[in-house]
Amino acid sequence: MMNNIIKSLNKLKKEKNAVILAHIYQLPEIHDIADFIGDSLELSRKATQIDIKTIIFCGVHFMAETAFILNPNKKVLIPDINAGCPMADMVTAEKLKKFKTKFKNPYVISYVNSSAEVKAESDICCTSSNAVNVVKSIALNKNLKDIDIIFVPDRNLGNYVQKVSGIKMNIWDGFCPTHNNFILPEYVIKAKKEHPNAEILMHPECHPAAISYADHIMSTGTMCKYIKKSSENEFIIGTETGILYKLEKDNPTKKFYPVTNLAECPNMKKITLAKVLDTLINLKNIVSVPNNIQQKAYQPLLKMIKISA
Repeated sequence: MMNNIIKSLNKLKKEKNAVILAHIYQLPEIHDIADFIGDSLELSRKATQIDIKTIIFCGVHFMAETAFILNPNKKVLIPDINAGCPMADMVTAEKLKKFKTKFKNPYVISYVNSSAEVKAESDICCTSSNAVNVVKSIALNKNLKDIDIIFVPDRNLGNYVQKVSGIKMNIWDGFCPTHNNFILPEYVIKAKKEHPNAEILMHPECHPAAISYADHIMSTGTMCKYIKKSSENEFIIGTETGILYKLEKDNPTKKFYPVTNLAECPNMKKITLAKVLDTLINLKNIVSVPNNIQQKAYQPLLKMIKISA
C-alpha cells in the first residue's frame, strides 16, 4: 500500500510540476516522500530557490503562507487546511497595532511563527536559528536609543534572544504549548540521570527553567547540522519528537533520547500520506494571501532570509 502511494505521488509530481516541502516535525511517512526537509528558515529559503509551479507544503498554515508570500506566482497547497499554530494565533495584527501605539518609535521583529497579517505589521522577521543575528543586525544598523524593539509572539525565544544579545526588547506574552507546557525541567533532569553521557540539546521555544539544563540551545535545523559533525554519540533532544526520525536516519550510529514523548505537536501530525496524495490529485487546499498583505509581508521576510543563522 505504502509503495503504491509513493509511486502515485512520484508520478503526479512530475505530471503537475510539483515539489513536496516538509518540516522536520512531520510524521516519518512524510519525511520519506518529501523532496526537501528542513526547519522554518531552510524551508523559506528553499521555497524561493525552486523553479517549479506547485508547492505541497507539509507543515502548519503559517509556513504555507510564508511560502506563498515569497512565491506569489506559484501555487501553494497544504494537505490539511486546519493544521494551525496556537502560538501564531496568540498575536493578531489588530492587537499588534494597538501594542505599537504604546511606543514612540516601535520596531517589530516577528518570529516566522506568525500570520501573514502580523508579518505585514513588522519591520523584520526571524526564525529560531537566526533570531539572535537578526537582533544584532538591528543594533548595527539602528541607534537603539531611537527605537523600541518589539518581539512577537514567543516570550521564550524572545527572552533567550534578549539574554544572549544583551539588547532590551518588549516581548509579547505568547508561547508554543508543545515546547512550553510539556518539555519540563523535571523531565530534563530525569533524562540526564538515565543517560548521563548524553549531551542535552534544547530548542529556544522551551521554558527558560528547562533550557537552563541544556548543554546547547539551538533550532531544529542547527541541531541536525551540529549532531552530524559532533564527536559525541548520545544526545537528549528537547524539542518536538518528529525530529527524532530524521536524526536517527541521518546518524545511524548515534543514540537519541527525547526529553519526553509528550512533546508532540498535534497540528504537525494532521498531515498524513493520504492527505498529501489527495491534495496532489485534486490540487486542493490552496493557500494564498491578499495582494496588499503579501506585498507588505514580503520585505520583512526577505530581510530575514538575507541574515544567516
